[in-house]
Amino acid sequence: MSALDEARSRLLALHERVAETGPAWLAPLRRSGAETFAAEGLPHTKLEEWRYTNLAGLAKLRFDLPEPDRTAVSRTDLETLASPVFACSLHVFVDGFYAPELSALGAHVENLASLGEAPAELGALIDGKQHPLAALNTALLGDGALLRIPHGARIEEPIHVVFAATGAVRSPRLLVIAEAGSRVQVIQDCVSLPGDAGFSNAVTEICVGENARVDLVTVQRESDTAFHVSNTAVRVDRDGRFESHVLTLGGQLVRNDLSLTLAGEGSDATLNGLFLGAGERLIDNHSLVDHAQPHGTSRQLYKGILGGGSRGVFRGRVVVRPDAQHTNAEQSNPNLLLSDSAEIDTKPQLEIHADDVKCSHGSSIGQLDEEALFYLRSRAIDTAEARDLLSRGFAHEVLGALPVEALRQGLENALEQTLATTTGRSIS
Repeated sequence: MSALDEARSRLLALHERVAETGPAWLAPLRRSGAETFAAEGLPHTKLEEWRYTNLAGLAKLRFDLPEPDRTAVSRTDLETLASPVFACSLHVFVDGFYAPELSALGAHVENLASLGEAPAELGALIDGKQHPLAALNTALLGDGALLRIPHGARIEEPIHVVFAATGAVRSPRLLVIAEAGSRVQVIQDCVSLPGDAGFSNAVTEICVGENARVDLVTVQRESDTAFHVSNTAVRVDRDGRFESHVLTLGGQLVRNDLSLTLAGEGSDATLNGLFLGAGERLIDNHSLVDHAQPHGTSRQLYKGILGGGSRGVFRGRVVVRPDAQHTNAEQSNPNLLLSDSAEIDTKPQLEIHADDVKCSHGSSIGQLDEEALFYLRSRAIDTAEARDLLSRGFAHEVLGALPVEALRQGLENALEQTLATTTGRSIS
């Protein structure tokens, strides 16, 4: 039996321990997820979508379920780890379970375990056969956040959801339902206590109604010894708008899958990403944008900064269906390598089945400009700091596009700390 098969058996044994716990409606949902995961197993490198990301290291680890005690994380921990903790609608989940004592409740948010029945949208957007780790999330699901924004509501303050990790296998779950004409900004913060070597297997589903708008900012700052896999699925209806900003600043192995369907005419999406690698970190970003109706617009910009012996992967696929005339799609993946040992595998793709479209894609891989470095050094700036400044300038396009000014300011220190590690500069 291979390591991946053994890991599948161990993870299914964890499902058996939680299969009948929690609200009654969870049991059949978990069972369906477990059946799909049992059939598909952990992805392997013979699959085209996983050829650059080997889960053998993850499979060898013997993760357990999280302890029910939520006191392992304090408010002080959150204020140190999260980026930043806003004085607004704050909802904290520790190892996937709601922690009311750490939360500052706002309207429109419920935790899944408190519901009397399953939301119809839960699990409707992600195909477990295509994403077996999403099926595993469902098989082990214990709790999560439901954000339901009613028709026409405009939520002025961001809704901040923090998924804090202490270890073990955790299954963070976020479901956002933005009804017609509504507006909301959601910040999803994935953090962990120092030294955490656990496994976060996150699933996010977002339904953007007609003429609604959802801005989602996902900040992943888990421990450098942690494993993190996320699956995000989004459906945008007629004239709806969705913006995603994904910042990957931590983790030993990180895999982010984002699947977006522009399901209504005139729908619009912006997908931005920034990933920073240092040491032996592996960061893999996969995106799929499905233009299913006419007059849709999508823009993708993912930037990677890789130092040490780290490795990055970007695979973005844009599909334009036969009826999706007048589609406008852009995709770009520029990458910056700060060492001779760092690597990036990049493959933007266009699959066009309509004839009246405007689509473009491209990627680039480069190093810091030597003339710019020389200029900064001639102004009495040492080499490490000069490299850091130029790297921050490269990252600014993504960071500057964040929709919340307070968040942009709050992430500057986190970005500086991570970049300093990546470029080899020490911060006193």
